[in-house]
Amino acid sequence: MKRTGLICVATALALSAPAAMSDENAELIIEGEQLVTKLAAPEGNPLPEILSGWRFRTTETQALQSDDFENPGFVFVDQAIDQWETVEGSEGKSCASCHGDVEEGMKAVRSNMPKWNAAANDLWSLENYIENCRVKRMGAEPWKWGKANMNAMVALVGLQSRGMPVDVDIDGPAREWWERGKEMYYTRYGQLELSCANCHEENYGNMIRADHLSQGQINGFPVYRLKNAKLNSIHDRFKGCIRDTRAETFNPGSAEFRALELYVTWRGEGLSVETPSVRN
Repeated sequence: MKRTGLICVATALALSAPAAMSDENAELIIEGEQLVTKLAAPEGNPLPEILSGWRFRTTETQALQSDDFENPGFVFVDQAIDQWETVEGSEGKSCASCHGDVEEGMKAVRSNMPKWNAAANDLWSLENYIENCRVKRMGAEPWKWGKANMNAMVALVGLQSRGMPVDVDIDGPAREWWERGKEMYYTRYGQLELSCANCHEENYGNMIRADHLSQGQINGFPVYRLKNAKLNSIHDRFKGCIRDTRAETFNPGSAEFRALELYVTWRGEGLSVETPSVRN
């Protein structure tokens, strides 16, 4: 009886015939640039090939992401562009005061996140850097992790790396975080006793209820989800997955989720940054 939940999920997977990808030959081309959504896995990666979540979406959803004008995530990017120039806080500064034009100042920043911050003696995600700038440099109020204003700014910064390959450093002090994230990835959580790997490594390509399981790659975050009509952060997605196992989850921004972010990002190295992507 202990594994009833897991058996139910396994049964749901077994009863659902593997779904063909929307178009196995489709390529993601945005404004004339072809993004990498499929590549052979490098040595040491547990996957036989690396596939962006874009390849698991319907043709209609793929089309939304392929056109910046139609991509609903750009509503929030536009909001962040205005915020970039807005002076806030006791220091009388905006983001542009230090970083200049966002297209130049934030180029390639997203593609190597998260990364080890030697000054802070900690692994930092992009949100940590944004919060540090607001609080320490601008003297402004911090933004809450996963909230609309933070997600919009992460999307704007991430957009400046779109098309660049994901490439994170897991050497030195970051290695311990990578190991911790790997352990989390294969740990079963909750009443359903499911790990990240049960869905995204062992069953990607299958259907579970109405969901076409992907590899859980995070190269497109924050993503606009049609399900809730807003941008969703990486850590909010982690939180939702663990919650779906009927377990107590970790908080966005926690050390646990930053470690998991590093490991999952590493699993998708070589994929193009797609921020902001569109998913179900």
